[in-house]
Amino acid sequence: MSSILLLSLFSFQAICDRYADVEIKVTQVAGQVYMLKGAGGNIGVLATQKGLMLVDDQFEPLAEKIEQAMKSIVDKDLKYVVNTHYHGDHTGSNSYFSHKAPIFAHNNVRKRLASNDKLTSDALPVVTYEQGVTIHLEQETVQLTHLPSGHTDSDTVVYFKNANVLHTGDLFFELGFPYVDTKGGGTVDGYLANVEYMIANYPDNVAIIPGHGKLTDKASLKQFADMIRECIKLVTEQLAVGKSEEEILTQGVAEKYKHLSWHFITEERWLKTLIKAYQ
Repeated sequence: MSSILLLSLFSFQAICDRYADVEIKVTQVAGQVYMLKGAGGNIGVLATQKGLMLVDDQFEPLAEKIEQAMKSIVDKDLKYVVNTHYHGDHTGSNSYFSHKAPIFAHNNVRKRLASNDKLTSDALPVVTYEQGVTIHLEQETVQLTHLPSGHTDSDTVVYFKNANVLHTGDLFFELGFPYVDTKGGGTVDGYLANVEYMIANYPDNVAIIPGHGKLTDKASLKQFADMIRECIKLVTEQLAVGKSEEEILTQGVAEKYKHLSWHFITEERWLKTLIKAYQ
């Protein structure tokens, strides 16, 4: 056996071991809509007697666990899969679920996944759109809406109209500062505009499945928008008076927002994103 093959096998085993103890937790949100939490982005599930819809699918080693969790709600066939954007913690199980149901996503999800030479064609969405599409399953109307240049250039928000549940993808990090993937077409101004769009265009009593964090509501989304707006104001005002990056980082964000620093997007990384956007 070649050393390259051995290395590949060990790497695969290491990846599987990393997710071996992950449990997929199921929470009913409203009506036939559920949230699954495991490792990676939050998953939305529409569970009807005519079949299942999956919104995002985390990492490939978790695919069978995700499937089992879905079928524990309603043991029916998977009918549709939706990717809210192209990141691997939301699309990692595409190659598994694509053999069970068609994957829907914005055009740029397919383009960006297709450019990844580590993925096969099985990982690619087969139904793509530019603005959005509506899917009807049993009594539920599911509206997929593309919002441009925010977290990435491939973002879709998913609204379950009858249940009044919104899956925001990574246009909402309930747990802390947001990630703006500028290399993936995201922009800070666009991110805030998309959050403001969701606030303006969905009911005040909507239940929200964020990309990361706990099940939440419109009030939390408004606080998230306020935080982004205030941080932008802080950075742009300091840049306008000639403050350096080091001085801005030293001052930091307002005390009330410091708890939003987390392992991936720390306070420093968030401020550096804003400084780069407005310099």
